[in-house]
Amino acid sequence: MARKRSAESIDTEIAKVESEMSRLQERYDSLAEKLKSLQDQKRKLETDMLMEAYLNSGKSFDEVITFLKP
Repeated sequence: MARKRSAESIDTEIAKVESEMSRLQERYDSLAEKLKSLQDQKRKLETDMLMEAYLNSGKSFDEVITFLKP
């Protein structure tokens, strides 16, 4: 027959799990922020490249928009 656990040992384990979850949530939030920052950097780079291509193309704004619209 399995040994019964005390309420105190269960409470201790609950506290450990809650602490670990909190630590993991902080890590997740940190990584999510880093991902957003990297995505923003990539979008800015792509925007700059697109603007440079437009300026070097010799095409009018309307021509470029017409080409890009689905």
